[in-house]
Amino acid sequence: MIGKLGGHDDTIVAIATAPGVGAIAVIRLSGAAAISITDKLFPSKDLIAQPSHTLHFGGLHFQGRVIDEVVVSLFRAPRSYTGEEVVEISCHGSPYIQQQIVEACIASGARLARPGEFTQRAFLNGKLDLTQAESVADLIASNTAASHQTALQQMRGGFSRELQALREQLIRFSALIELELDFSQEDVEFADRTALYTLVNESLTEVEKLVTSFKVGNVIKNGVNTAIIGRPNAGKSTLLNTLLNENRAIVSEIAGTTRDTIEEILNIGGILFRLIDTAGIRESTDTIESIGVRKSLEKMREAGIVIYLFDVSELSVDDVLHQVHEFDKEGISYLLVGNKTDVLGAEETRAKFAMIPGIIFISARDHAQIGALKDQLVYQVMGGAVNTENTIITNVRHYSALQEVYTSLRDVKGGMDAGLPGDLLALDIRRCLHYLADIAGEVTNEDRLDFIFSKFCIGK
Repeated sequence: MIGKLGGHDDTIVAIATAPGVGAIAVIRLSGAAAISITDKLFPSKDLIAQPSHTLHFGGLHFQGRVIDEVVVSLFRAPRSYTGEEVVEISCHGSPYIQQQIVEACIASGARLARPGEFTQRAFLNGKLDLTQAESVADLIASNTAASHQTALQQMRGGFSRELQALREQLIRFSALIELELDFSQEDVEFADRTALYTLVNESLTEVEKLVTSFKVGNVIKNGVNTAIIGRPNAGKSTLLNTLLNENRAIVSEIAGTTRDTIEEILNIGGILFRLIDTAGIRESTDTIESIGVRKSLEKMREAGIVIYLFDVSELSVDDVLHQVHEFDKEGISYLLVGNKTDVLGAEETRAKFAMIPGIIFISARDHAQIGALKDQLVYQVMGGAVNTENTIITNVRHYSALQEVYTSLRDVKGGMDAGLPGDLLALDIRRCLHYLADIAGEVTNEDRLDFIFSKFCIGK
């Protein structure tokens, strides 16, 4: 299948480990000549005669000199990551040595791999479907336990199996309905309409769950922008420092100390929150402070969630309710956080704001109730506990295609309710099958594949 798309039938080479100095680096080759190219550089042993999944130690030579002492790993087709002949050369981690080995391989007949080309070949050779191949990039990029587990679940084929089961059943019904068209004169039904209706209903439920999971998946993969908003001296910078457990922002009693936004990343429960400490929102004649206030309002509208922090000893109930009204009017997701309970007192604070539900009362200075605030942040964006063993959609391409699958299934159901003939039902089922195949990469072209895999790192 590789040769059919062109440009994928030669032998490629690239550094597979991260750039920079390290103890060990790995150079990977894949293609029909991978072993023979390495054999030219490795006089210690006849690699061509060696079996798959074996390791060989010796010197790597090029143009009469030793480049390094290496370990060569052999993976013969089709029992390799790409499904081709694959060699991995483990060398010392000097960037100079790595580059010398790559240049020696290129001089011996290989070419430098394009970004993601190893995984692209794995897909083209049927070792992975497209959803699994894309999850490889997500796994490499994962930086929290949640994003790692979600990518691993997809790479192992959890998502693929769910879609494949649905696709197989729809193909069977589609074939039977289209068979009926050949016997239209006899007025027979080969496809059990009741069973099809049940399948469509169950599939609608499952696909809707997958589509809905994208909101959570996007948070797991990309994190969520979280703006800390409030009036001057509400304690926004103190809260940022407390959440980060370091003195990241300047804190003073002078109103308007923070004049520009400060951004930091905080991992809470496996979710990345991009915390944005903003300038205090108030009217000001100071030009610089006014610019800071304007940027604060921009960040507030762009944020996935807003922490509205207020001084419980200064603001009234009406002040807070007015701000709540503004948030609701603009459709902003927010948390109300009352700060400086150490000044007013916890009991008096709760009594003062008793008529406003859902406020989290803290003392940023004393670190009081910061754990409760963190828990509520996670709950606000995730809607409770998330089981990363379940399939969670994190890819925009998958999300868009699943929306089309859902629409097609709904049209099939609507058609059956309206008593549409089999030829029209078959059209909607075929449309659904098209988008299911599109997700797995069974309906695609070379330009699209090149675009998807170009986002991978070189060597993967």
